[in-house]
Amino acid sequence: MIQLWKVVRHVRQLELHRLILVLIGFSLISMCILAYYVTNSPKIKEPPPLPFSDCSNQHRILIPPQASWRLTKSVDTSRTDPVVLVFVESIYSQLGQEIVAILESSRFKYRTEIAPGKGDMPTLTDKDRGRYALIIYENILKYVNLDAWNRELLDKYCVEYGVGIIGFFKANENSLLSAQLKGFPLFLHSNLGLRDYHINPSAPLLYVTRANEVEQGPLPGDDWTVFQSNHSTYEPVLLASTKSSESIPHLATHKALHATVVQDLGLHDGIQRVLFGNNLNFWLHKLIFVDAIAYLTGKRLCLTLDRYILVDIDDIFVGKEGTRMKVSDVEALLSTQNKLRTLVPNFTFNLGFSGKFYHTGTDEEDEGDDMLLKHRKEFWWFPHMWSHMQPHLFHNVTVLAEQMKLNKQFAVEHGIPTDLGYAVAPHHSGVYPVHTQLYEAWKSVWSIQVTSTEEYPHLRPARYRHGFIHNGIMVLPRQTCGLFTHTIFYNEYPGGSKELDKSIRGGELFLTVLLNPISIFMTHLSNYGNDRLGLYTFESLVKFVQCWTNLRLQTLPPVQLAKKYFEIFPQEKNPLWQNPCDDKRHKDIWSKEKTCDRLPKFLIVGPQKTGTTAVHFFLTMHPAVTSNFPSPSTFEEIQFFNGPNYHKGIDW
Repeated sequence: MIQLWKVVRHVRQLELHRLILVLIGFSLISMCILAYYVTNSPKIKEPPPLPFSDCSNQHRILIPPQASWRLTKSVDTSRTDPVVLVFVESIYSQLGQEIVAILESSRFKYRTEIAPGKGDMPTLTDKDRGRYALIIYENILKYVNLDAWNRELLDKYCVEYGVGIIGFFKANENSLLSAQLKGFPLFLHSNLGLRDYHINPSAPLLYVTRANEVEQGPLPGDDWTVFQSNHSTYEPVLLASTKSSESIPHLATHKALHATVVQDLGLHDGIQRVLFGNNLNFWLHKLIFVDAIAYLTGKRLCLTLDRYILVDIDDIFVGKEGTRMKVSDVEALLSTQNKLRTLVPNFTFNLGFSGKFYHTGTDEEDEGDDMLLKHRKEFWWFPHMWSHMQPHLFHNVTVLAEQMKLNKQFAVEHGIPTDLGYAVAPHHSGVYPVHTQLYEAWKSVWSIQVTSTEEYPHLRPARYRHGFIHNGIMVLPRQTCGLFTHTIFYNEYPGGSKELDKSIRGGELFLTVLLNPISIFMTHLSNYGNDRLGLYTFESLVKFVQCWTNLRLQTLPPVQLAKKYFEIFPQEKNPLWQNPCDDKRHKDIWSKEKTCDRLPKFLIVGPQKTGTTAVHFFLTMHPAVTSNFPSPSTFEEIQFFNGPNYHKGIDW
């Protein structure tokens, strides 16, 4: 009986185990089926977003007749150095950092000083020349409240050398609602909420800014300051009305326009100024700030109105199923290119291809590949590595060149033009830090003359990106535009679609074009399928730039673009060598066969015939010191910073 009970219990346990296994199996199968349908069911595709409409050209303000006969004081800046003196409240202040960022982006020389209330003013002259062409005060009250000695010293300098002043007034909870600016026939009304920003078309300082548009709607914050004066020296630059619930006592109703940025023409005390009733947070203030710098320095510190843009589309034929371009996407690409050519002379999308991945999408996407090739002569093309591998992983130049030859063979077989002289490495690998094999293979296989990277000298901050020339190849800075391989749907844009629109409408993308004469933008194949964010972004950007600025947008082929770049910035031809191990991104795209231990920990630097050889010889006598090999030609130490040795880089 006991044995029988054991058998029954054993059978029941087996049945229970089987039941559990069946349930687990059923659950796994259900999850697999669900995952299949979730990933493969068609996504409800909304129509791609429409780009911004054309300029409105409405609501231009009328300026009182007396503004037409006001004459500005002539500016003679020939006796000053092209340097800006910036007085900040602290080295950490946000506005001060924004001012410096714009100066650095524009490659203007500057010097920052903590604004003195009392005490010594920095030396303003050197013999008979002025050291600074422009003075900027982060807080105009620091200037107004200077002690008598320093104020007289600074004002005398500005009058004698024709130097202007830019100042900002940012109201806070302690600011008086109405007050006169000490020593000036100018009244300030603070802590206001404003709306509907207008540009005065008669303002003399306007250069880049076009005065055809109105920024409709409320302005951010309720801490705005407006200026009021009856003196003819003050010309409004930007004007706004108060919000419907507010008005300024003794001035007018809320429908009147009040100046938030004014230009002092120098008719009061011989000094020209531009005063802002807020900081630089609002995008239009940055635009006017750039114009103010140009105007007050007699255009010594300004760029021309020409802006050259090139839009690269990386990863052509690359991408997982469901993210690639279809026939309709290619048709939209062609249509947008034709529209942009009416606004930007010679505009052409620049396509970077990896031939190995041709026809690796869905049937519809493969047809999109064919459509691109059918219209191949409508675009520019550049090689992007056959298998999209990073060049720094190839230690043998012959093997690397073979990969490139596969891509070139693909291009020849499909009639893709290969004479552009431009290439981009996947992930910008091997460009900087320099991988010599990449440069050699590029030149031998493709006759490359130009490339671009976002990694020189570092990715961030973007304003520090510059160009250089290495081994006969011109390297240009490459810019991001907020579009990456994963940003393919408008409503799923990181932070919301408003973040993309903000970047276009006066934000980071707009400022990139404003502050850089030449911009190469990185985009990807997936940005032109799906919601076609690439088309939306650049058509919107071009229209916005042309509505709000006088900039002349145009496109040049890469080789011409590179020559133009180094005409503008010849000082950037020589590269700046750095330790790749100091930057994680650089270390990630540096050959694993190389080590930072090879870099010297101690340098002997000095002119010839000053004893450097003796110092070098003396140090190498110590057993713990390892030195470089002597020069095979002079049998002395290597002269790294002299001539061709420097251009070889740090890995030889």
